[in-house]
Amino acid sequence: MIKKNNVLLCSLALAALLSGCGTTGVQAPVVERHPSGSSAAASDPRDRDPAFYTVKRGDTLLRIALEHGQNYRDLVAWNDLSNPNDIKVDQVLRVLPPNGDTGGAQTSAIVMPPVTEIKPAAPVVPKKTGPRGEKRAYSDATLAELRADGGASDTKPAPAPAPAAAVAAAPAAAAAPAASAPGDEKISWMWPSEGKVIGTFDEGKNKGVDIAGKAGQQVVAAGAGKVMYAGSGIRGYGNLVIVKHSNSLLSAYAHNRSILVKEGQNVNKGQAIAEMGDSDADRVKLHFEIRQQGKPVDPSKFLPNR
Repeated sequence: MIKKNNVLLCSLALAALLSGCGTTGVQAPVVERHPSGSSAAASDPRDRDPAFYTVKRGDTLLRIALEHGQNYRDLVAWNDLSNPNDIKVDQVLRVLPPNGDTGGAQTSAIVMPPVTEIKPAAPVVPKKTGPRGEKRAYSDATLAELRADGGASDTKPAPAPAPAAAVAAAPAAAAAPAASAPGDEKISWMWPSEGKVIGTFDEGKNKGVDIAGKAGQQVVAAGAGKVMYAGSGIRGYGNLVIVKHSNSLLSAYAHNRSILVKEGQNVNKGQAIAEMGDSDADRVKLHFEIRQQGKPVDPSKFLPNR
């Protein structure tokens, strides 16, 4: 009987021990693993690479680029961003050039072009064309030389070459006495332009008469003859026309705005030969001279009264 009781007690004790092991309050620790979600971004191996940066709240692409010493356009290219203003929190961006690339191809798009030194252009030196750059005093010898050189006209009509005989006639006329110049008295004269006389002949001071007028006003030949000179090579006369009326008589028309005739051209009395102007003068006017045997004479002795 005692032996049976010992066996029963042992069985009860073993059952109690097994039951206590199943109901203990101490539990083993549990680690949850999340294969996806925000923790995945935190554990992304790229986040530990200095070539990459994880976007945080408040970041802008420009600030990220500045913090990493890059041009924001390079970040756009390296990360294939269609909109540089649209970046999201936890987005991983490349902030260093891929494969050792310097990013120069992209950065060059915003690099200012090199400054090219602009050197001043060389000064333009006007061409010198004989009498134009070296005006001479009015004389028969000067006229003959100018005409022999082809004239110095820079006016509207192109000067035409004059016969050689006419060139020789000017100095020859100076040697001929006034009394031995036949035909001078037959020349019919008229005033070369309308207008008030503002300067009269004064030997030694004014070699002709000055007639006031308007720019462009018509200037006509005071008598029939041949244009001996048309140009601006005579100092102090501006655009000048000289008409030869006989072997001893010439008439001169100075300060014109433009010249309407050519050298060697025959003109009639009253024919328009120029337009009044102020070339080489202080005002618009016509300076008119008559020269006999090369010497200035008072035009009032030849022109009709008015």
